[in-house]
Amino acid sequence: MTVEYTGKGDPARSLALLWRTSERPSRKGKPELSVDRIVRAAIEVADAEGLGALSMRRVAEKLGVGTMSLYTYVPGKPELLDVMLDTVYGETARPEDVPGGWRGRLEQIARENWALYLRHPWLLQVATSRPVLGPHTTAKYEYELRAIDGIGLSDVEMDSVITLVTGFVHGAARGAVEALEAEKHTGMTDEQWWAAHAPFLHRISDVSRFPVASRVGEAAAEVYGSAHSPDHTFEFGLQRLLDGISLLVDSR
Repeated sequence: MTVEYTGKGDPARSLALLWRTSERPSRKGKPELSVDRIVRAAIEVADAEGLGALSMRRVAEKLGVGTMSLYTYVPGKPELLDVMLDTVYGETARPEDVPGGWRGRLEQIARENWALYLRHPWLLQVATSRPVLGPHTTAKYEYELRAIDGIGLSDVEMDSVITLVTGFVHGAARGAVEALEAEKHTGMTDEQWWAAHAPFLHRISDVSRFPVASRVGEAAAEVYGSAHSPDHTFEFGLQRLLDGISLLVDSR
């Protein structure tokens, strides 16, 4: 699996690109180009073909222009990736009036991040330990922090709670995307896969040796029709995570 890293580009050029402080106009006689149009095309390539297919040449093909014409607007792929990430972060909804207090607000944030990963699975292939310091990323962080501002947590605890929630969503979304990709690449649904393996599993299963695993596995398979359900994992895990945060908040 391709893994890309944010923050690999030149800092000055990346920040200028993220905040659009030095965008150049299109030259006469050339197709109308802009940073926004290039970034949108790059996102469409990554959505449809995966991050491994992303290159300056592929984006230029998507736009019907020469590869070198992109470099008038974007220094290179590292900077392009940073702006792609910042751009899709701008898609999350940020309503001001969310019912349910801080818990309802955190739940809304988790669901928005979950939906974002399912729309753009390539996000799961981008390591973001060095955050993209763009306007949409900053606005997203500001909104998420305000969801728990004033409920008794310290500033460091607020940052930790947001990191905990978004980190949980990242892991749950990875499982959901992997399940979708498995079906796409094997041509079999989970139900078809289990049906094909069931006769052999019955031959090798040993209930006396693995009694708990056999009992729980059968119960889960009956409910999910598979070994697990990504949707259930997300819903169950989110509520238990919020329960744990509630204990911290109540202690204050």
